[in-house]
Amino acid sequence: MRWSLDSLYTSFDSHEFKRDNDMVVSMISDLKSWTKENLATLENAREKIEYFIKFQNTLGDMVYKIMAYSELSLSVNAKDEKALQAVEKIENVVTEMTEPEVIFKKWLTNIQNIDEVINSSEYLKEHEFHIRESLQQAKHMLSDEQEVIISKMKNTGSNAWSKLQEFLTSTHLVDISLNGEDKKLPLPVVRNMAFNEDSYIRKTAYFAELKSYRKIENSSAAALNGIKGEVITLAKLRGFSSPLEMTLEHSRMDKETLDAMLDAIKDSLPEFRRYLKKKAEVLGHKNGLPFYDLFAPIAKVEMKYSYDEARKFIVKNFKSFSNKLSDFVDNASENKWIDAEPREGKRGGAFCYNLHPIKESRILANFDGSFSNVTTLAHELGHAYHGNCLMNETLANSHYPMPIAETASIFSENLIIEAALNIATKEEKIAILENSLQSSTQTIVDIYSRFLFEDEVFKRRAEHSLSVDELKEIMLNAQKAAYGDALDSNYMHPYMWINKPHYYYADSNYYNFPYAFGELFVRGLLSEYRKRGESFVEDYNKLLSLTGKNNLYELGKIMGFDLHSVDFWKTSLNMIKEEIDELISLL
Repeated sequence: MRWSLDSLYTSFDSHEFKRDNDMVVSMISDLKSWTKENLATLENAREKIEYFIKFQNTLGDMVYKIMAYSELSLSVNAKDEKALQAVEKIENVVTEMTEPEVIFKKWLTNIQNIDEVINSSEYLKEHEFHIRESLQQAKHMLSDEQEVIISKMKNTGSNAWSKLQEFLTSTHLVDISLNGEDKKLPLPVVRNMAFNEDSYIRKTAYFAELKSYRKIENSSAAALNGIKGEVITLAKLRGFSSPLEMTLEHSRMDKETLDAMLDAIKDSLPEFRRYLKKKAEVLGHKNGLPFYDLFAPIAKVEMKYSYDEARKFIVKNFKSFSNKLSDFVDNASENKWIDAEPREGKRGGAFCYNLHPIKESRILANFDGSFSNVTTLAHELGHAYHGNCLMNETLANSHYPMPIAETASIFSENLIIEAALNIATKEEKIAILENSLQSSTQTIVDIYSRFLFEDEVFKRRAEHSLSVDELKEIMLNAQKAAYGDALDSNYMHPYMWINKPHYYYADSNYYNFPYAFGELFVRGLLSEYRKRGESFVEDYNKLLSLTGKNNLYELGKIMGFDLHSVDFWKTSLNMIKEEIDELISLL
């Protein structure tokens, strides 16, 4: 249940790790010199663009390896000082890449016949989207000197705040008393108790978790204020009307798509509340569902899996979709790409880190045997499969935006849910449907609350720093707007802004609506799969392989979807309504 990083490096003291660090420094120096010598004129534009992008891909691969090894090592041991030092060192080195990249992008804007230049080279035609995106980014760039300064200052600004917050939550121990025994438990372990079948444990964990945040609330608020303040300043300097406009451009998503999706979500909230009220009724609550029972199991059956059982179940049922997917997952497990064991010092939650330079991935999970954890594992393996579909692309053509990032993961998760439903007893079906609706409620309703929270934080942070009380108030208001009377207003979660790391990513703001996009986009894909069967698989793989070279609207068109239409999103939401109807009929 622990991964191996040996495919990257065997240790921070290894010859290979030290050699590659030295080589990165040397290559960046060479790129800086080349840029200054060659981008002073527009002569031989085709050759210069080709050289720069090829060099950029080679250098990027090496930086990626070093960063991945350092960050992955730190993610499973927050107290690993060598890993922390390595992360900080490569972050500082990476800032040196800013100057040549800024010069290159600005130089591109001076080429009057850019279409002709691109069409004169197969390599440039293959990188056309990357080139045109660079031209768009150049419009929001400051002077070369300012961009370099900003890049360097981020390491002691938002990047430092982000690392502080990750350290706080990774090392945070919760004081909890269970059945008369006092314990200090890691935060992820206590949060996982929300899924426990014992109501006493769920409720005790909820109150212990909330109380424990008092120890880190001021530090977390300082981190959030520092990060959001920096983002607001940079968005304004770059000529964006708001951090949201900046995020949408980075997401390759237009406002029309976001608005259509949010309008459909708002209209769907009564259906989710109907489900939550029914769950509250089943659990014996009269004033809506208290937050500590949001993830409570309601089926009279315990679906528990050993890690090996979960792995085999996923591999077997991915095979019904395609051999390529199941073989990929089998390989990931056999080659120790997965770290699934919860332990102190390891960060909570789950993620996938695609290692493009070595055509592998690494998956972090905190597996406790629940069916929810099985679907989470399938979710992260979906991310890894997405990375695999991009392995034949260059690094520049493999970067996809946040909203489409959830496509393969949620699709894979749904394959496992459908497979489990097909062999389930009535009680198991209740458990599976409830687990699925828990997930959908998170990606639609809770994500909507997180969007409202972050939007309001940005608006207020533009005027002043926010206190802990103010952040708690905004979070509660956002939860009330999203959940309505389906949640018991006496038992909500005012500290959700502390334990969600996405709020602390300065370069990934509004890391909330991408999950809703992913869920609903996938529902559209699942509908197509049900209609077309095996013939869908090839188009699905092609879609994933093109995610680094298209905007979201164009990716939708590839599959026949109109993302500007509220009706598309409503059709996807109706698929969730059908699950709600089925669950309620079984209760």
